[in-house]
Amino acid sequence: MGVLDHFSDLFDCSNGSSRYKKRKQLQTVEVKVRIDCEGCERKVKRSVEGMRGVKQVDVERKANKVTVVGYVEPSKVVARIAHRTGKKAEIWPYVPYDVVAHPYAAGTYDKKAPAGFVRRSDDPQVSYLARASSTEVRYTTAFSDENPQACSIM
Repeated sequence: MGVLDHFSDLFDCSNGSSRYKKRKQLQTVEVKVRIDCEGCERKVKRSVEGMRGVKQVDVERKANKVTVVGYVEPSKVVARIAHRTGKKAEIWPYVPYDVVAHPYAAGTYDKKAPAGFVRRSDDPQVSYLARASSTEVRYTTAFSDENPQACSIM
């Protein structure tokens, strides 16, 4: 930073934050909200549409899911829905069934999850159920009764 830049920052008459202001990135925010009827759907959609930076709002009533696309922060979207509608809102807690290593583990399986989804688990207690490594699988299948070609010693 040169001397001229330093002096121009000292004598700047604008608010000064515009030069260093960080731009928000376009992102998709998925929120879980209980939606019972068309009125609830309209209420949730209108509460989010008025936010600055929102480009698109999609409401899936059967899945109780609201998808917001825009230059917004997830925490602000959740707070806005909860405040304007009076409903409990949270970040979408489910991930596709195929992503999770053990979908029927105690921390991930959820009866209330939509079809094909399980609860996201960042819990370290569930991580002990990690899948076997390839060397362990090789040793256990070497002496398997299902594969008679695997072991020629017997």
